Amino acid sequence: MYYTYVLRSKIDDKLYIGWTNELIKRFEEHNKGLVNSTKYRRPLQLVYYEVCLKRSKAISREKQLKSGFGRAYLKRRI
Repeated sequence: MYYTYVLRSKIDDKLYIGWTNELIKRFEEHNKGLVNSTKYRRPLQLVYYEVCLKRSKAISREKQLKSGFGRAYLKRRI
């Protein structure tokens, strides 16, 4: 299974959107500072995720959530 996920920084309250096939491991990597794009925004909390059966669907959903429509959707959901 593949996951599209959203993290919120407790420092600046901004969102990070990504995808992975190991959600817990990837979340831990973010909070340990092992991911360059989020290492200065820690601590992070997982605020939303979706499960996809195909890698391509998770990547496609990540792109959708990063769009203006997707961010509006997330604002209503979280």
